[in-house]
Amino acid sequence: MSELINLTITEAQDLLNKKEISAVELTKAHIAEMEKARFLNAYITETPELALEQAASSDAKRAQGAPLGRLEGIPIANKDLYCTKGIRTTAASKILSNFVPPYESTVTQRLKDAGTIMLGKVNTDQFAMGGSTVTSYFGATKNPWADENGDYTLVPGGSSGGSAAAVAAGLCMGATGSDTGGSIRQPASFCGITGIKPTYGRCSRYGIVAFASSLDQAGPMARSVKDCALLLHEMAGFDPKDATVADLPVPDFAAALTGDVRGKKIGIPHEYRPSGLNADVAKVWDKGIALLKEAGAEIIDVSLPHTKYALPVYYIIACAEASSNLSRYDGVRYTTRVDGKTLDEMYENTRTDGFGPEVIRRILLGTFVLSAGFYDAYYTRAQRVRRLIYEDFQNVFQTVDALLVPAAPTPALSAEAFQHMSPVDTYLGDVFTTPASLAGVPALSLPIGLSQQGLPIGLQIIGKHFDEHTVFQIAGALEQAAAFDTKPHRVKG
Repeated sequence: MSELINLTITEAQDLLNKKEISAVELTKAHIAEMEKARFLNAYITETPELALEQAASSDAKRAQGAPLGRLEGIPIANKDLYCTKGIRTTAASKILSNFVPPYESTVTQRLKDAGTIMLGKVNTDQFAMGGSTVTSYFGATKNPWADENGDYTLVPGGSSGGSAAAVAAGLCMGATGSDTGGSIRQPASFCGITGIKPTYGRCSRYGIVAFASSLDQAGPMARSVKDCALLLHEMAGFDPKDATVADLPVPDFAAALTGDVRGKKIGIPHEYRPSGLNADVAKVWDKGIALLKEAGAEIIDVSLPHTKYALPVYYIIACAEASSNLSRYDGVRYTTRVDGKTLDEMYENTRTDGFGPEVIRRILLGTFVLSAGFYDAYYTRAQRVRRLIYEDFQNVFQTVDALLVPAAPTPALSAEAFQHMSPVDTYLGDVFTTPASLAGVPALSLPIGLSQQGLPIGLQIIGKHFDEHTVFQIAGALEQAAAFDTKPHRVKG
């Protein structure tokens, strides 16, 4: 059954519909691989009994001729930010390490309704704050792509590193991620898979542990563009429980994968090619440009002049919103508690013990920029520049259909190197992803080539607001042209 873990969702659906395999067989194959690959630390909570129960129910529906969901029998994993009723949801933190939600997030409920099977909850940076999963209270996830010595020493990216590693290693067929400043796109690039941050407001945030409310967005991660299109179709749509969700119809994203991009205008912003850009990343970017040009797209040089301010603007706004959102974790209601002699001391002890260093750093930074005397100097100014970044994208999309840029400034880094980097240096890993987050536009990362060390490198396709259809159309054509089919080394048990 080991070959079943290499199937795409589309391929598995075909075999399930032909009854050549069963959902139970498919699920058992992934559970077996999860057991072999526990050293990757991709999962925080495994739910094999629930998965087999759901798989058996799915097979029974097929046997009875009952109506089937659009993703019936497909085993997936959920990032451990998504509340799952009756199943522990930790946000990879100590303070929520024993939290069992009494309700289900909208996105995971929709995926359940579509017939998916949940294998468990995958690792993330604590409260989604980080780019490597090293901030997780449950330990870092290892990238299933081995380094040049054949050892598993590389980070999978973050914060959705557990999702990316699980998909790449064959521990699930797809996974939910969340993207605040690049947390789907950067790990997708590091692990050689596809992931999309849809337009802000395309998917409900109800039931997702909040980091920065004006930036957080749910999205899928999978091994192909079509698989992401199928997952996003089920995840997206209006939700009365979330006032930020757009009341718009959800297109059939998979129908956009025609392979035809003739006449499409692709913008190449020069601000994404700074001096000193990693040579491997630059080479893969040039390859992507050439492939789209050969496919009939028109390549146009464009400018996003305020891009250079995106990173500081992002960290001011994101940290400010995190400071507000994380104030609810006080030890009084549903978090772990460290008692004190007074109420204030209990708050202080609980939060000091329950939050990791990176989360504390961002809370302090956010509280500072919101404080009296600094609010206008930092937060208000950042919001004004954010508007200029938004307008840059609006202006450039009057002349092009989409943009093609790198997803990350480097291939995957070693965990040791990452841990010795300063916080500011680690934040620079988001330099290519934060602009689209601040503007709220959709952006998809897909693997295009390998570095000299044999590590995957992804490119981003950035589109207009609520035009994921065009993003998928261009991504499908680029995926077909790049023919990237390299997989990580088979996981060693």
